[in-house]
Amino acid sequence: MTTQERGATYTEVFASGEFRVLFGSFTLLVAGDQVKMLALSALVYARTGSPGLSAAAYMLGFLPYAVGATFLLSLADRLRPRALMIAGELLRVVTCLLIAFAGLSVWAMLALVLVTGLFSPVFGAARMALLPDLLPGDAFVLGRSVLTVTSAGAQIGGLAVGGGILAATGPSGALAVTAALSVLAAVVLRFGLPDFPARGAEAGGRAEADAPTGAEGDRPAGDGAVWDGGSPASPTGEAERGGVRTEQARGRGAVRETLRVNRALLADTRIRGLLLAQWLPVAFVTGGEAMLVPYLGSTAGYALAAASAGLAVGSFVVGRLVSPSGRERLAFPMAVASGLPLLVFAFQPGLGGAALLVLLATVASTAYELGLQRWFVEAVPEPVRGQAFGLASAGMMSGQALGAALVGVAAELTSPHTAIVLAGATVVCCSLALHRSLRPEPS
Repeated sequence: MTTQERGATYTEVFASGEFRVLFGSFTLLVAGDQVKMLALSALVYARTGSPGLSAAAYMLGFLPYAVGATFLLSLADRLRPRALMIAGELLRVVTCLLIAFAGLSVWAMLALVLVTGLFSPVFGAARMALLPDLLPGDAFVLGRSVLTVTSAGAQIGGLAVGGGILAATGPSGALAVTAALSVLAAVVLRFGLPDFPARGAEAGGRAEADAPTGAEGDRPAGDGAVWDGGSPASPTGEAERGGVRTEQARGRGAVRETLRVNRALLADTRIRGLLLAQWLPVAFVTGGEAMLVPYLGSTAGYALAAASAGLAVGSFVVGRLVSPSGRERLAFPMAVASGLPLLVFAFQPGLGGAALLVLLATVASTAYELGLQRWFVEAVPEPVRGQAFGLASAGMMSGQALGAALVGVAAELTSPHTAIVLAGATVVCCSLALHRSLRPEPS
């Protein structure tokens, strides 16, 4: 293996103080969100006595994500990333305190969560778009895998700890704890992360003056150009083939700009293929896992835990032990392989077999996703990187919800185990259809 092909190490990733700040604030964010949604669900149930409305309240935080991604994502490139992330934490503080102590009606609480949730994809996109700047090269892929594992672990830990906090303090106390976690995350970001300039339209003309000082000030600043589907901008802000427009875009509103760039991203053949490759196979792997509760009943938790373990195993083994080019060569076969274990549900395995099969499916799906990350960063023009990452994340979340819904419909028409088999077959078909995007481009 050449030096160029050597994969990054966790020591190299965590050697970056800026990444450690991002990692710590992200962990607080995910854990706090789990506590918040658990407390909101409990509060709604205490007020209404409705299990259905309580369940809807728990899922409510995820619903506005697609809307925010459709109309607001350009803000992730037009505003400073540190300021955006801090704004997200402070908005969460205000939301939690209002729900806990303002005496709002149930419908007012739900409306507040919906409205504030519209901005969640913007805050998340700012964080993910900053990652390649903090961890260049293959370190970005390993850093991304660290955040993936952290997200899964913090979700599980957040639910466990959240249940204890809820029992000890009640819903209002749990919401206050979430607010405190968000304040802590905001402080960590404010004093631990440099104030990088915005990379998109609003950065133009201010990048040099606004760049952070010291060692971090040597980092490349946003060039102020706005991509319209052509080639990325040159360092001077001029398009190599007319693909960047600067002056016209600066006065364009966030909604209009988000829609325009989303259309440009989806119109680009390479980027569209990579987006679909990140969205479709994993959507139906998740859809198959969503059927574990009706398939296994009260023992489904063990199989779902195995799926979470598969996420961690896949991220570690492929992210750390496989070379960068090896990960990319594995993307296509692993995407196909992520559907194959689900086909074995045709034989209606028991708990042990089901847990092993979903673990294998999750390992494979995590492996193929890591193989796409470097291609995606290279394919996306830097001025719209934040929006591109936000669109990828929002499409993945929406796709998983849609996949679960479609597999659920199939289960209603057939049976849970048959629906899981159909989900696996769909994963294989989607992967085969997207084979060009899942394979390295010829050199």
